[in-house]
Amino acid sequence: MTVLDLKSGSLSLRVSSKGGLVLGFWKETQGESVPLLRAAPSSEADALSSACYPLVPFGNRVRDNGFVFEGEEYRFEPNTEWDKHYLHGEGWQADWTIDRQTDEMVEMSFAHRGGSTPYVYRASQRFALDASGLTMTLTVENRGDRAMPFGLGWHPYFPMTPKTTLQARSQKFWTEVEGWLPGERTDIPTDLDFRQPAELPHRWVNNGFEGWDGRATISWPERQTALRLEAEPLFKHAFVFVSDTGFDPSFKRDYFCFEPMTHLADGHHLADLGDLKVLAPHESLSGSVRLRPEAI
Repeated sequence: MTVLDLKSGSLSLRVSSKGGLVLGFWKETQGESVPLLRAAPSSEADALSSACYPLVPFGNRVRDNGFVFEGEEYRFEPNTEWDKHYLHGEGWQADWTIDRQTDEMVEMSFAHRGGSTPYVYRASQRFALDASGLTMTLTVENRGDRAMPFGLGWHPYFPMTPKTTLQARSQKFWTEVEGWLPGERTDIPTDLDFRQPAELPHRWVNNGFEGWDGRATISWPERQTALRLEAEPLFKHAFVFVSDTGFDPSFKRDYFCFEPMTHLADGHHLADLGDLKVLAPHESLSGSVRLRPEAI
């Protein structure tokens, strides 16, 4: 495992080759270090206690751990002890190799074949820090011998203070059913309408948002700081997660997740693949998200 610290101006970033994780992202303001992502508790943190982890070769779950594509049936095996589904791909559990690094940039990659998934691929991440923000780029290449549907995403954890607000415009909402799976496409509920800045509801939230416009703003008025997310058009969807003490007894309402994704959850079972991208052998899919802090 390699842990690297990047710095540019007042911004600093810590990343780990274990899971391809971000362990922290901060801005120095008047001698104070303001967290822009939830800081991991240690350099040896796993993905679930990290600041952000990658979703590759796709994010979320596939109903019944199987799907049919181009006449072939494919199966998955669970990759955690607590979820019966194969979850979020391999990136968040893989050992990544550091390919290139400078004081402000790091590139890492890993290759996968076999195991709990029929996917064969190579994934890479690039973290580039400059004085005004962080650009994260995720790429996946199909290294199998047949076409397969791929997707990309990230699972960032954002600090949540009592006055935190989220602004993000989407077109539709997906309900949740048993097994943490998507249910049906509906109108966005009032307490999850983030077209204007709004606080996160005081309840369990684990839902997909369809037709996200690729822009989001998270504001922490107590810290006089906001963070703007700007995603490439490939990222048409997002997931919002707010835990509760039923799922996590240690939850203190101190974080939430806003997850940019190129596709809908369980897209393998949707007629249009939920915007999963079919990659022929040796074809690649790549996309970037920029995180830019500003004073408020």
